[in-house]
Amino acid sequence: MDQGLTRAVERFVERVGAALRTAAEGTTIGTDKVIQDTTVEAFNLVAAFIDVDQRHTDTELWALAAAFSKHDLIPGATTPDAIRRNGLVDGKRTWLTKPSDLFETLCQVDVSRGTKLARVYYDEAMSLAHLVISALDDYAADAELKAIVDYQRLLLAALPTGQPQPATDGPDPSIADESVPVEELEPPEPLEDLLAELDGLIGLDAVKEEVRLLSALLRIQRLREERDLPVIDKTMHLIFSGNPGTGKTTVARLLARIYRSLEVVERGHLVEVDRSGLVAGFVGQTATKVTEVFDRADGGVLLIDEAYSLTRGGERDFGREAIDAVVKNVEDRRDSMVVILAGYPKEMAELVATNPGFQSRFPKTIRFPDYADAELVAILQLIADKGTYHLTPEARDAAEAWFGSHARGRGFGNGRLARNLFEAAVSRHATRLVEVDDPTDEQLTTLEAVDIAAVPVAAEPAT
Repeated sequence: MDQGLTRAVERFVERVGAALRTAAEGTTIGTDKVIQDTTVEAFNLVAAFIDVDQRHTDTELWALAAAFSKHDLIPGATTPDAIRRNGLVDGKRTWLTKPSDLFETLCQVDVSRGTKLARVYYDEAMSLAHLVISALDDYAADAELKAIVDYQRLLLAALPTGQPQPATDGPDPSIADESVPVEELEPPEPLEDLLAELDGLIGLDAVKEEVRLLSALLRIQRLREERDLPVIDKTMHLIFSGNPGTGKTTVARLLARIYRSLEVVERGHLVEVDRSGLVAGFVGQTATKVTEVFDRADGGVLLIDEAYSLTRGGERDFGREAIDAVVKNVEDRRDSMVVILAGYPKEMAELVATNPGFQSRFPKTIRFPDYADAELVAILQLIADKGTYHLTPEARDAAEAWFGSHARGRGFGNGRLARNLFEAAVSRHATRLVEVDDPTDEQLTTLEAVDIAAVPVAAEPAT
């Protein structure tokens, strides 16, 4: 493992050094200075991730010594005990709390010249960080995974690349259709781009954190497997619990693409079904129907919405047969696809508690909270932008008050409520402008407070 870290450090120095030399063109900074600066940068990064869990094991410190002793960065401290005595790693984790001066310099050059030098730093830094966590530790602790996620987010936020467009619940053209043969698929998308798209979603902070931690764990596991290190046999199947319109389908689409980027699945498409897509009306047909759905989702992610409804029905209902078929297919295809069960929090908890097959195969639940009123206004604005409408400040205030007048509870509409408000407001806007002779473009595209206030408050969701 010492040689693995040494090679990774040399690659960092080589590639980031080349980026720094490009940034330094026209200055008097020489090659020796570039090599020194990038080597110090690599040392700080490696030491910081070693210090995250504050364990400083012999394996980690031997690798550190092997990678940097020839650079004279740790003179006289070429053994773990010597490194500890000199405190060379103590407190280094604080180095991960802000972008380094070198990284910020590359970002500034990118802004002024239109280059992508900082992205080279990002790629090499994250590769080095994942290697430290995956190869130098017996296992990746939660604190280490969180450190990777936080540092990744820190660098991505500083990259001068513009904000990604938030995803929506509508059709996603980047999702491969189930009928497309594997050989015609485009290459996997870069993981960092997908995580940036995740961050672009409105709200869902806790969900984003869970997905990022999961992505970090999968990447670490893959690196350990590549190096013939033991890996945890961990199921990737998930439960999404939350009210309608909280972004479960949107996140499932993104997660399917993330899984493909991490080589968990081959195709990365999403197939979404509910009870009607799994349960047949005659004996023997349900198992076949379930298998057909799994065939379509193989190589990607299957999202079963309102999965708890499979347990409901009379003696002649075939929902229980569907559950048995789902559990069997989940086990048979554990290495080729991922299944997500989605639905209301209470019902999903009851489903898992009453079925041992679900308990063992779906150990992880990601909870999707209801959106706050201000977040719903942001979603409304996003929907309006796509429809070439904009809201006046007064209209946004009226929308926030309208959302606030709805009781939160089981069945609260969330994003769907925002879409319903937009469609109703557009209808009232059209009715208002019928009386206007030759309206201007601004009038035709502006929703005002009166258009929002005229929409009746939706009925309270059922409990």
